[in-house]
Amino acid sequence: MSEENLNHAQHPPESFEHEDLSPLGVFYFLGGLAIVGITIYFILLGMYRFLDSYDRRHQPAANPMAVNTGVNPNVMAPREIQQQIDKTFPKPVLEYSERTQFIQELENEDNALESYDWVDQKAGIVRIPIEQAMDLVAQRGLPVIPESARVANAAEQAGTAKRGAAGSSPKTGPSANTGPSAKTGKGVTAPK
Repeated sequence: MSEENLNHAQHPPESFEHEDLSPLGVFYFLGGLAIVGITIYFILLGMYRFLDSYDRRHQPAANPMAVNTGVNPNVMAPREIQQQIDKTFPKPVLEYSERTQFIQELENEDNALESYDWVDQKAGIVRIPIEQAMDLVAQRGLPVIPESARVANAAEQAGTAKRGAAGSSPKTGPSANTGPSAKTGKGVTAPK
């Protein structure tokens, strides 16, 4: 029996807490949180109104070159805005939309590279699509200078180099655009 009393003394009977968390404390916390939130809202509202009025008072004077276009982006569609600006903006308009103009310029260049057209009709010079031009160069090869002309060019260039070293200006002209081809070792003329 003494063992039963000892075991009972070491382990008290199971019990529970008789007092729960008061709901009044939770309501006070939520009410305080709401008051703080509302206070912060009004502080921020007042601060933004003050900063907005300060900014309006200290706005720099409008540029005398500025024109009132009558555009209101809040109520006008983008197409209407563009039409209104086109009517009222002072001329000449050098650039109205950088991105649109750049894309249009790229399209024009691509069309020129992919189409046929006269470059100089009197001289018989035409523009052909770049793919066809590369195919023609691959089929025909580059123009080659005859051997006699190549020897004459080499002699002329040697004379030019000597005169250039003596202080005179080097000769420029069509012969300066020639040189040996990497493929054939023969001279080729560069395009003018």
